[in-house]
Formats: sequence, structure tokens, C-alpha cells
Amino acid sequence: MQKNYMFTPGPTMVPSEVRLAEAQEMIHHRTPRFSEIMQDVMKGMQKLLGTKQNVYFIGGSGTAAMEAAIANTCSPGDKAICARGGKFGARWGEICETYGCEVEGIDLEWGESLSIDKARKALDANPDAKVLCVTHSETSTGALTDVETLGSLTCERDTLLVVDGITSVGVHPVEMDHWGIDVLAVGSQKGCMVPPGLAFIAASDKAWKVIEDNDSPRYYLDMEKMRSKWESSCQTPFTGIVSLVRALKKAVEMMEDEGLKNVYKRHAELAEASRTAMKAIGLELIPDNPANGVTAVKAPEGIDTNDLAKLLRDEYGVTIAGGQAQFKGKIFRIGHMGYVSKEDLLICISSIERGLRKLGYDFEFGAGVSAAQECLFG
Repeated sequence: MQKNYMFTPGPTMVPSEVRLAEAQEMIHHRTPRFSEIMQDVMKGMQKLLGTKQNVYFIGGSGTAAMEAAIANTCSPGDKAICARGGKFGARWGEICETYGCEVEGIDLEWGESLSIDKARKALDANPDAKVLCVTHSETSTGALTDVETLGSLTCERDTLLVVDGITSVGVHPVEMDHWGIDVLAVGSQKGCMVPPGLAFIAASDKAWKVIEDNDSPRYYLDMEKMRSKWESSCQTPFTGIVSLVRALKKAVEMMEDEGLKNVYKRHAELAEASRTAMKAIGLELIPDNPANGVTAVKAPEGIDTNDLAKLLRDEYGVTIAGGQAQFKGKIFRIGHMGYVSKEDLLICISSIERGLRKLGYDFEFGAGVSAAQECLFG
């Protein structure tokens, strides 16, 4: 018998309670019943994002929210500063270019977090920039950016702080209003413990003034349509993703029952145990400032991480992620966000040890599991 476990940076494992909520009978998306569900979920998402602003729902992956952020704030010819220190930071630049923006890139080493000095330098050199786009938790490298500090730079400027919070919301505390985030993009399939297919977006008062004046073409991703429909009926402007919204309602309830402080504490403990375990077996981590949702690890010499990931998945039922783009085959990534317990993590670490040993890596077998247990239970 083999059980399957998924320790990827997204999608993540989904609790049975959430899957059952998704499997409930279908209801129509233009009914008072669905409006009531939406209102309940809205309140929960406002807590997760740390905002009093409305959080709008989009049928699509987190990238849909990222695109909506640019489509609604930028017009062709506008200047966009994009921090590019990984695959998803690069995506900001790609989206901005698609909408005709003049992109000023802050190009970072993969694994490097955007510093306040580099951000200030870019903002000072481009005072006419419409947006500063950053990735809070860069899942391709495991790096975390200090968004709160960046907000102190943009709050006194016209430039909007636009943040990809897809892998940070539900993992790290996020305080959109307090930190001065102007547009926040989120997805369902990471820390929110819901299958892929829902994206969320919220905007500050400062951002809404820009959105209202922006004449860039948009239809499905038009945030003014989202606001208007919510104000009239607490619904989405197009067909609501009914089953996923019901799943999200249950997931939010589970996080609230655990207590958000405890949710963040659990993620911090899992991250520390994962990093400690990898170091204990002689492996090197990628970022200097790591996020708590994913651990990015350099491969031992002579081992292709695609081979490691395939071995773990096919023989042990444990799915981890390899590297992307320039890190392909060179790193592996352990996702420990969302529905992951301390005991789950030990299964993941022991499987990695088994896989590495089978692929020829020489180390003290069991040292990673022992180090993780000491972190978690010592």
C-alpha cells in the first residue's frame, strides 16, 4: 500500500473537509443564498489580507489577479518598475510589457530579496513610474521580500505598490492596509488550502483613484465591474466559481478555528525544521531571507533534481518540486504551506533522505529527520 503526499509550492494538499464542501450540490450564482456565502467568505479574506477594502474574486489562477492588477492601473506607455529575482518576478515584467508599459527592471540574483536601497534607487530614478511590482514570496527561489518596508517608500509617492501575495497569504502575516500595499494579488491553491481556480484582488483608495482614471482596455478583468456588481448584489460580474467559493468558505473557517496567529506560527516552525533538516544532511539552501512556505535546496553534485522528484513521486508517493528556468535540475523545492502538519513534514524529509541515498549521495542517513524532530518536538 502507498499513500500519496504533495509537498509542492502549489497546488498544495487540500483538507477532506474542504473537498467535501466543494462537492456540495450546485446552487445558482445569482441567488440570495450565494450572496450570503460570498459575504461570509469576503469577511474571512479581508482578515487574511489585512484590509478593510473589498476583496474581489476572479475565476482563474493567481496570474489572473496579477494581470488584473496591471490591466486596471496601467495604460500603454506608462512606466512600470518590476523587481525580477525569480520566475514570478519576471512574470510581472512580462505582463506589464503585454499591456504596453515601459518596464524598468530591478534585476536581482535568483534567490536575492529586493532591498529597500535598490527599491529607493529605482523609485528616485523613475519618479513618474505608475507601479512598483514586487513578489512577496518568490516560490521559484524560496526568497521573501520585506513588503512592509517597501510600503514606506511608496506611501508618499504617486507610484502604486503592487504585490504578488499568491504564496504569502495564509503563510505569513500580511497587512495590506497597514503596510501601504496598493494592489494585492492572491490565488486559492497555496496557503488558502483550496484547489486551483480562484484568484483574489484588492485595491487601496489610492489605487482606486488610478483605476477610475485608467482607460486601458479590459473586460473580464475590469475591477470597476467587480466593484459595481459587489455593491449591487454581493456577487461577481460573471459566473461565480460556486464550488470553489464554498470550498474556500470551509478553508477560511478552518484557519479561523486554528487561529491565524497559530497558522503563521505553524508555518514558521515547519520552515525552520525543513531548513535545519536539509543543512543536517549537508545541503545548501538558496535564499538568504527565506519564506516560510517553501524551502529551496541546492542539489548535491552529480544529482539531477528532476530524477530525485520522479523517484520520490513514483516510488514513495511523495511529490516535491524541481527547479524552474535557470534552476531546472539544479534545485529541489519542498512546499510546506497550507494543509501540512509536523508529522507530514517528517514523511517528506525521510523520503528525501531515502531518494538521495538511492541516487548515490553520501551522508549520515537519518540526520535530517532527527534534526527536524528536534526542531519540532524537542
